[in-house]
Amino acid sequence: MLRTSVWIVVLIAIVATCGFTLKARAADPLQSGAIAPGFSLPSQEDAQVTLAQFKGKWVVLYFYPKDMTTGCTIEAHNFQRDLPKYAALNAVVLGVSLDTVESHKTFCSKDSLTFKLLADPDHKVIDAYGVPISGMGPIKFAHRDTFLISPDGKIVKVWTGVNPNTHSDDVLAEIAAQKK
Repeated sequence: MLRTSVWIVVLIAIVATCGFTLKARAADPLQSGAIAPGFSLPSQEDAQVTLAQFKGKWVVLYFYPKDMTTGCTIEAHNFQRDLPKYAALNAVVLGVSLDTVESHKTFCSKDSLTFKLLADPDHKVIDAYGVPISGMGPIKFAHRDTFLISPDGKIVKVWTGVNPNTHSDDVLAEIAAQKK
């Protein structure tokens, strides 16, 4: 499993470095002010998670490329570290990627992640939010984009191409600013 993950990361890096990345976008990304599309996706526990379950809460819906890769692990660890801060702001964190439920189970177990990672291998939610998909051949991944959804279901902030090292801090600051 580790060997396969390493080769996938190496292949993605080579493809990106050589400029062979193919981008596909089902639609333009949703913008601030739009109503967040509802969804139902399985989590790492293989239980359906819906946006409607979190009505009345802030929802950090973050899309990321691949389980167990460097940037995605950093980003997930930072969200995990800050979960008490999100809870204090009445917010939940939901991660979405093209990975499978099994991949999410492994990632969460290996890295002690307790928030929900949602499997979208058919990219229904990724497409609904207009998140680009890149890749070459059979290897595909979603871009690193995040949507902050208000307690009344509207998108209030969109981040594209985020820095995984600082992103959780940026999101927390935005929720605090929105609450003022």
